[in-house]
Amino acid sequence: MTKGKKTDGLMRHLRDNKGINIQGSRHKRELLLMGYYHGYKGYRFIKQKTNPIPLTEFEQLKAIYDFDMNLKSLLYPHIMTIETALKNYTIDTLVPYGSLDLEHAFKHFLLDYKSEPVGSRNYNTKMKDRLKLRKKIDSEFSYKFPKNEIVTHFLRGDTMPLWAVFEILDMGNFGLFLKCLNEPIRIDNCNNIKLTHASIVNDGNLVQDIIFTLKELRNSVAHNNVIFDCRFAGGTHAMNSVKTYVSVEVGVPNIEFKFLVDYFILVVLLLKKLGYNKTELKRIIKQFKEETEQLRLEVPVSICNRINGTDLNIKLARLNNYI
Repeated sequence: MTKGKKTDGLMRHLRDNKGINIQGSRHKRELLLMGYYHGYKGYRFIKQKTNPIPLTEFEQLKAIYDFDMNLKSLLYPHIMTIETALKNYTIDTLVPYGSLDLEHAFKHFLLDYKSEPVGSRNYNTKMKDRLKLRKKIDSEFSYKFPKNEIVTHFLRGDTMPLWAVFEILDMGNFGLFLKCLNEPIRIDNCNNIKLTHASIVNDGNLVQDIIFTLKELRNSVAHNNVIFDCRFAGGTHAMNSVKTYVSVEVGVPNIEFKFLVDYFILVVLLLKKLGYNKTELKRIIKQFKEETEQLRLEVPVSICNRINGTDLNIKLARLNNYI
């Protein structure tokens, strides 16, 4: 049987065994609000438990926690807007290609596997993606019927429109849908969203690559998981196409998506492409910068640099110039 500790005991454990100065009713209340297991356990290291943050004051832990929470509050509405808008732009792109029902899409839109020689490795990979997409969609239908009114309504009819399908697809499976589209449609979609650059070959894959880059951040923000150190990316890295595009389009060097600022730059870039005006974008950048400056006031510079990188201000200045 696992026995827990009361909050006073946890505070004593932090003082005696972890070397963190925590005491008094205010610290106790703040620890209860953030939680020992979600708070201290989640924010005591960067990316991996083998990479601990040398914390000596509870206030430092609280500063990192607040930084993380405030950035989630800042990013959440914008990432949700981006997800919805990319789905709507895709519908808009598909209109000239014919009927927008699901079966028509599988017969006429989702045929990228046919661009490869039959039986080749690429053919098999793309065919498996298409089969996986079909399975994911059918699984969602099965799970949501009859609880979801949209799914139930259209399943009782003759057709399932793509806009209804997009309503139930999460960000990752929406990216899979884009990946299975015929190349001319993918290219049109990139052009429709203005995700192109004269010096970069447009093969139509950029929208899906961006979706796959953002989806784990989106899920972490939505489910209140830790984001300040980009641990949501796990061992994966953003595709080179996204790194190159963001760097060239915005004029920011060293875009590697190892620090949260790179994801933030991508979000602002997308908001600009979706029509946010200069005033709105500069306000968002100002909010992000204020959060990083507040963190710098409350924790040692060495810790700040491990969290945000040493070129944070250069990147934000370039982003402001781009706007």
